[in-house]
Amino acid sequence: MKLPTSFLLLPAFLTFGIASKGMTINAPLPKPRQMEKLGRGVVAVQFEAGKVFVGWRVLGTDPANVAFNLYRSANRQKPVKLNQHPLVSASSMVDEQADLKVPNSYFVRPIINGRELAASASFSLAANAPVRQYLSIPLKTLEGYGPNDASVGDLNGDGEYEIVVHQVGRGRDNSQAGTTTEPILEAYTLDGTLLWRINLGKNIREGAHYTQFMVYDLDGDGIAEVACKTADGTIDGVGKVIGDPKADYREPEGAVITYKNARTGNEEKHNVTGYVLSGPEYLTIFDGRTGAALATTNFVPPRHPSSLKPSGDELTALWADGYGNRVDRFLACIAYLDGVRPSLVMARGYYTRTVLTAWDWRNEKLTQRWTFDSDSSPENRKFRGQGNHNLSVADVDMDGRDEIVYGAAVFDDNGTGLYSTGLGHGDALHVTDLDPDRPGLEVFDIQERFDDAGASFRDARTGEILWKKASVQAGSDGEGPGRGLALDIDPAHRGYESWVRGAGVVGLWNAKGEKISDKTPMSCNFGVWWDGDLLSELLDRNTISKWNPSNQTETVLLRDAACTSNNGTKATPTLSGDILGDWREEVIWRTTDNKELRIYTTVIPTKYRFYTLMHDPQYRLSIAWQNVAYNQPPHTGFYLGDGMAQPPKPNIVLVEPKRH
Repeated sequence: MKLPTSFLLLPAFLTFGIASKGMTINAPLPKPRQMEKLGRGVVAVQFEAGKVFVGWRVLGTDPANVAFNLYRSANRQKPVKLNQHPLVSASSMVDEQADLKVPNSYFVRPIINGRELAASASFSLAANAPVRQYLSIPLKTLEGYGPNDASVGDLNGDGEYEIVVHQVGRGRDNSQAGTTTEPILEAYTLDGTLLWRINLGKNIREGAHYTQFMVYDLDGDGIAEVACKTADGTIDGVGKVIGDPKADYREPEGAVITYKNARTGNEEKHNVTGYVLSGPEYLTIFDGRTGAALATTNFVPPRHPSSLKPSGDELTALWADGYGNRVDRFLACIAYLDGVRPSLVMARGYYTRTVLTAWDWRNEKLTQRWTFDSDSSPENRKFRGQGNHNLSVADVDMDGRDEIVYGAAVFDDNGTGLYSTGLGHGDALHVTDLDPDRPGLEVFDIQERFDDAGASFRDARTGEILWKKASVQAGSDGEGPGRGLALDIDPAHRGYESWVRGAGVVGLWNAKGEKISDKTPMSCNFGVWWDGDLLSELLDRNTISKWNPSNQTETVLLRDAACTSNNGTKATPTLSGDILGDWREEVIWRTTDNKELRIYTTVIPTKYRFYTLMHDPQYRLSIAWQNVAYNQPPHTGFYLGDGMAQPPKPNIVLVEPKRH
């Protein structure tokens, strides 16, 4: 089924939930969620000589009949309307009449019930603007560092996003000894203005599993905060030191820790040079405007409940190894646990013991909402060892409150375990309406160990395994598949297609688990909505490509040799998400010299119009958790793909920024 050219927004529902076949929910709407009040996100790029692509946002609170007029002001002269009739289909347009030798600015005015409303903020193109389809953000990267993962939030209340980027020097995996550099967080406006720099200090180790930073408006004042784990010596954005500035808990060169193996009972020794296995651990909320520390408390859970310097055997008793591998596996997310306001969830452990703690930042106070500990009761023990190197957040039971999809297990909004599949740890995770002909959401997950569920597809609410595929041979490391991806890339098959990489799990499957091809795309990494149709494109390294189901080939749509990806073999972008323009996604890459971020935006016309994906609650939260550990692509809370129904209108209320 193809959608008509005039595909617009859906009128407000009287019911709530995911729009799926066979599901009708007649319960009244819950209270609306607080969401950031975004502007129109106008973006303009000269993608060919004399041609400017302009895109802007439709908001989740706009009425279905909203239309737009697009204006251009050349050389600061009186604006000229570029459209003959109100724009009612796509929220983008190509301008071929501009004099690009002079500066130009673009803005839109929404039209509701025939009345033209106030103008949006303008986006300016400099005179003789270069031909390119990206925005350049110059960085002030310190020597020896390079930009890695990023997140976005409205840090100053102007209705547009700023970028918080994690600058990385020398990192280490948890299983590797060695001293790392100090993790740094920097905030930039889209014009490259450095707002602040936070140095997390020598007592926070650098690596994908250590520093999970959340950027979100946690207290509903319209301005995003930044939250992450801190320690003695962390320096906030205004130069204030947290804790003891002289403390150094890093294990010295050649340090060895001795402990008994939890499984065999044999004594083992491990080089722990550079590990941080002692000292206090903190959680800090930072002001998004200045980077100043607003509140700091003890991190929950600590390494050990009664010792700031636990022995190897004490660590083993709690976390199953004594040298700091499993104890320092961290995850984090934002979830609307009460259905209205966001909470911060910080997690520790997933190979064995698993602990999640929810926090509320309200009225300048940080309070603990709940803690789940897999080892606190026999009932909770089934949730041990079920976590991934990533997580997702979604309202899987459709009660208006979020659950945390923690790999093979799901935690309810009240901090109890909803279910555990028992399938164990995996490296990739995808949660959305993968099969639009089934009620609710589904989960596509992979299983790292060599077993019967190398890939599995389940009901997100109940955990029922709908289909699974076995690992038929172990990888070189004796593990199961290391990559798995679910995207809608073939219009001949309803719903999302899924595939994996590694351990002999071969095939491209449709949403019912039927193999539709032995050949899969080369990429098994990220997806991106980029071109003008409703299918996903493939995002891998510095390349966006299109899968051609008819001949099982890929067509490169975009590649920038001056850019590179992050996180080694994971090859992920700095960030991907709908942060500007129409509903399609932008991709942020770093340049190879680490001096610039490039925000690529599509310039391909489309006939479809949706509200910004950032006003879909599940999608917005997936941008917040994207930087966590092994990054995964964002997904919507509804089916977005070929033959889709109109998206449900989000039940949200936009928060006006408060003046401080």
